[in-house]
Amino acid sequence: MDTSGRRRNPYELTEETPVYVISVAAQLSGLHPQTLRQYDRLGLVSPDRTAGRGRRYSARDIELLRQVQQLSQDEGVNLAGVKRIIDLENQVAALQARVAELQDALDGAAATMRQREAAVHASYRRDLVPYQEVQQTSALVVWRPKRQQKQGD
Repeated sequence: MDTSGRRRNPYELTEETPVYVISVAAQLSGLHPQTLRQYDRLGLVSPDRTAGRGRRYSARDIELLRQVQQLSQDEGVNLAGVKRIIDLENQVAALQARVAELQDALDGAAATMRQREAAVHASYRRDLVPYQEVQQTSALVVWRPKRQQKQGD
């Protein structure tokens, strides 16, 4: 199943599907296969493994290899720095996904609240009269109960 709860076709290729052997991944990324092995040992790019322990790279892995190369060769960032950058980018992406998830939950709760509020308002009796505030006066009212007369009077 995918993230939306639907069954995914097992033969459908996505950008996470591991299909490239190391020689093809090296060619696509413009790196030497030994460099890919080194990046795997350092944890920069972790391809899937076959039953025989062979590496299988996905399109996302190829893109990550290109990013590592760009950061290390063009920007001059050492491999430890590249790993930290990748880890932080992954963390940011996870947090953004969580924020979106919480925002959806909040929107759903707000919609439910509005529905319940509308149901309460719809249940009000229609014969109620709006309250009008009575103006206060300074008049004094004195109440004196009538005296009860005795039976013999």
